[in-house]
Amino acid sequence: MSAAPFPLTTVVGSYPLPAWLAAAPSSGALRDAMMVVLKTQELAGIELVADGELYRFDINHPETNGMIDYFIRPLGGLRTALSRSDLEAFRRDHGLDYRAAPAGVVEGPITEGTLNLPADYLRVKPLTKAPLKFTLTGPHMLAKVLTDRHYRDRSELALALARVLRQQVESIDAAVVQVDEANITGHPEEAEWAAVAVNEVLAGIKTAPALHLCFGNYGGQTIQQGTWDALIGFLNALHVDHVVLEFARRGEGELPVLREVRPEIGIGLGVIDIKDNGIETADTVARRIEAAARVVGAERIRYVHPDCGFWMLQRNVADGKMRALVAGRDRWLGR
Repeated sequence: MSAAPFPLTTVVGSYPLPAWLAAAPSSGALRDAMMVVLKTQELAGIELVADGELYRFDINHPETNGMIDYFIRPLGGLRTALSRSDLEAFRRDHGLDYRAAPAGVVEGPITEGTLNLPADYLRVKPLTKAPLKFTLTGPHMLAKVLTDRHYRDRSELALALARVLRQQVESIDAAVVQVDEANITGHPEEAEWAAVAVNEVLAGIKTAPALHLCFGNYGGQTIQQGTWDALIGFLNALHVDHVVLEFARRGEGELPVLREVRPEIGIGLGVIDIKDNGIETADTVARRIEAAARVVGAERIRYVHPDCGFWMLQRNVADGKMRALVAGRDRWLGR
């Protein structure tokens, strides 16, 4: 990847589920769908591609795309069949308004159970010759969606989850392995223990470890209320190659806080708004990159990307936004 122009273009992870895959899911159809997702990115000119996370989608999930549950269900030490008292305890304990129920109840030590992220990676690795990003949900987010009846301490639960995830990523040799955290943005008071857990996962990544942070995207809505300046201590505590941050929707007003991020941490800049169906122009993307470059220096910006995943958009919108991302980056490079 070092021969490519900087900043590199990439995606955050998810892609809209093709209707034909939802209608007739099978292992063969999933493989074909992943090839479509990868080829679409390649044709758009994306330099660091991702598999679209299609195999994590649960069409029957009532509130989200089932991403969280994909990681929780296979784990040992918890159950996912919920009683009335489980639901009541979750509603008393959590501020996760977009979920009506916990993803599970922890009743014993967390183990990896049947979770097998290396197998997921090996399924997609042969399908592209482009540099590949592999993504996973982080331990802070996972800890927040569980009712804990074993550890009785959310920081300990998060660390237990992190140890399992670390074991999973140790054999994944994707060019970038990205941990996704979408809840800490609204809970900076949890930053100290969240950073410990996230760093445990990052320590297992043998290639380039990345962390994605956003303020949520469910039904095109921002879920977490907060600001980037409240998370500078968290960001600076990370043992990470680069961070992947939401900025297109939030605008340029918060860009100056990036100067406070340790200079050895690369910046991934969100320049595509995934909460808007409008497709950005190349000029808009180039202006967003230039605004950040003026503030933090062009050399700090390693990647440009959408604010978050594409899964809630129509495919033609997601595809158009990827083309705009590349065109805008190229326009900025030719300034």
